[in-house]
Amino acid sequence: MAERSTGRRGFSMWVQRLIELTDWEPLRLSVDWESIEGELQAPLPADYKLLFETFGGGVFSESVYFFGPSGPPAFDFLAQWRASLSAGGDDDAYPVYSPGEKGVIVWAAAEWADEYAWLVDARNSGAYSVLVRGDVGEWRTYDMSTAEFLYRVLADEDFKPFGIAQCDLDPTFEPGRPVHGS
Repeated sequence: MAERSTGRRGFSMWVQRLIELTDWEPLRLSVDWESIEGELQAPLPADYKLLFETFGGGVFSESVYFFGPSGPPAFDFLAQWRASLSAGGDDDAYPVYSPGEKGVIVWAAAEWADEYAWLVDARNSGAYSVLVRGDVGEWRTYDMSTAEFLYRVLADEDFKPFGIAQCDLDPTFEPGRPVHGS
């Protein structure tokens, strides 16, 4: 269920909600998505691209690590994906995405070991489910956009078991910073 309506500044409704929630000033980053999607051999979700162009990689509410296609290694989903792919990091339910195939690409993680990913199928491009693996290792599927999922994690007290709104954390965003030695 992709969100296509745009807010007053041209952002999707869910990206606009995240901007307002975090009181963020959009960065409007320029990204070579064609090159990135060429390497993946699959398009990325449009709202994810807008999220990254708006925020860059970083940390929401001191707990949710949002990855991008560039930046410090801790926030670079492409570097992490390449490492997982070369390590053969498949699990029983879903393999790591291989170009032109079907599998998982992780786009965010939470400090308590949750992983947020897409199930990418290069043969069925444009259809992205959000997959979440909690600390016990089982995957759950959410049929919503990346931005809606992230908003619900941060702001919806009833979004269980992955929501953090009930934790009384400030709804903030802190850009990713290089870690010493990276």
